[in-house]
Amino acid sequence: MINKTVSSAEAAIADIKDGMTVLFGGFGLCGIPENCISALVKQGTTNLTCISNNAGVDDFGIGLMLHQKQVKKMISSYVGENAIFEQQLLSGELEVELIPQGTLATRCLAAGYGMPAIFTPAGVGTEVAEGKEIRVFKGKEYLLEMAFEADFALVKAWKGDTAGNLIFRSTSRNFNPIMAMAGKITIAEVEELVEPGELDPDQIHTPGIYVHRIFQGKNYEKRIENRTTRSK
Repeated sequence: MINKTVSSAEAAIADIKDGMTVLFGGFGLCGIPENCISALVKQGTTNLTCISNNAGVDDFGIGLMLHQKQVKKMISSYVGENAIFEQQLLSGELEVELIPQGTLATRCLAAGYGMPAIFTPAGVGTEVAEGKEIRVFKGKEYLLEMAFEADFALVKAWKGDTAGNLIFRSTSRNFNPIMAMAGKITIAEVEELVEPGELDPDQIHTPGIYVHRIFQGKNYEKRIENRTTRSK
């Protein structure tokens, strides 16, 4: 039986080098690969292109990497919760590519399926379409969008086994499964690591074939976002 476990987050991400492109699972504050991000901050890897639904917040998630100026380019669909991100964007320190959320997801899927590109109507007639090929299908315009080419994907799951099979819990089953498919090397951190055969096959969301390294994480903050309303 193949055993894909590594000893720690530091060991898992040790060969993520300066200038690489990395996918990060998660949505908002949910399902963030917290241990891998902390290890990257500690390692000091720089000049990274980060692909994520969002850019974290100032003191959590990718926001921690932004504070250390480790991110050269951010590819996201939403970036509205991070003041340091805004500062670096306006000062010209950070390159940013904003793309529709569905396009972000589908470009991950295309990479996972081994497809070089997809056509989508999202973004036609906007700045998103600048410099991109447009084709017409049945009278409707579509943009050509390339599949992502990411060196690594970092994801966080609830449970996993040593063969790399993953189960995500509730809302953390967001961008994690499709980003796990899309990385050339996928690293999974899990809350609970078990032996093969202990997971119900019908409950597995990401088969181990997509996962190259796995470890049991620790000290998860598991932050949540709270809806606030003004007092009456």
